[in-house]
Amino acid sequence: MDKDRVKGAVNDAAGRAKRQVGEWTGDTNAQVEGSMQQAKGKVQKAVGTVKDAARDAKSDFDRKREHDRANEQEHPKEHDHAHAGQGKP
Repeated sequence: MDKDRVKGAVNDAAGRAKRQVGEWTGDTNAQVEGSMQQAKGKVQKAVGTVKDAARDAKSDFDRKREHDRANEQEHPKEHDHAHAGQGKP
């Protein structure tokens, strides 16, 4: 899990709590600050999610590429053997 997702979750929860306290006490400033912190947390979580998805996609690609390379070494293409010794390209 990306660190931005963790920071985002913390900011989202803290902002939600701050906003709620502001609502209970009638403190408009605390409500606005809490809403802003909550929005910041949601953005951080989204950034972390995108980073995780990109990292996962890269890992999947690398794993498939290595698998394909290993397969290529174990089983050379049939086309390469079909023309061997025939003098054709």
